[in-house]
Amino acid sequence: MQVTYRKQALKDLRRMQAKTATAFQQAFRKLADDPQRQDLDVKKLQGREGYRLRIGGYRAIFTMDRKIEIIDVLAIANRGDAY
Repeated sequence: MQVTYRKQALKDLRRMQAKTATAFQQAFRKLADDPQRQDLDVKKLQGREGYRLRIGGYRAIFTMDRKIEIIDVLAIANRGDAY
């Protein structure tokens, strides 16, 4: 699978600490290699389309299209601001 970042997600990555940003990028690479991974904290969103990936106090909102094999990262924010 391929990972793409929307403009807002790239802006969010630039604003956060480098260690946390690197952790998100590595997690999405792992998810792209194996979307069924159990070691990442990924859950399907309720009430809307997409998934969330949790790392520490941050949440990444993304969609995953298995047909065209793409993970589209929409935004990354603090827990309270992500939803």
